[in-house]
Amino acid sequence: MTIEWRYTAEQGLGILSLTGYLGPDAVHRFEGAIGWVVGRGTGPVVVDLTGLRGWSTEGQLAITDAARRLAEAGRSLELAAIPTDGSLVPDGNCPPIPVHADLAGALAAHKARHDEAPEGHREQQTTEWPSRGDTGQ
Repeated sequence: MTIEWRYTAEQGLGILSLTGYLGPDAVHRFEGAIGWVVGRGTGPVVVDLTGLRGWSTEGQLAITDAARRLAEAGRSLELAAIPTDGSLVPDGNCPPIPVHADLAGALAAHKARHDEAPEGHREQQTTEWPSRGDTGQ
């Protein structure tokens, strides 16, 4: 099982939404999505895990590696709606990773910290991203 991803950029914030299971088979695809985000966006990135069914230890390590990669590019990573089957425990070499209960909370926290003018809306996704109303579950 793998993941599908969608990246949306708006109001100085990138949102990388994931569906599926972030396990060993999906790590490479997630790393590719992070590479895409690093190469094309600016500002903080919220990884929205609302549609994620779960994650493995390898998936959690991929998240912390993504936080390091983004930090090297001068960007931060935040998480929204982490799976209930575990918590993320980054090692001492990882930049801080704020965790929000849901995407709405992450967006509200970002708005409170960065009262910026809207920059428009851009979106990119994998071809199998579920259509509106289809959660893939």
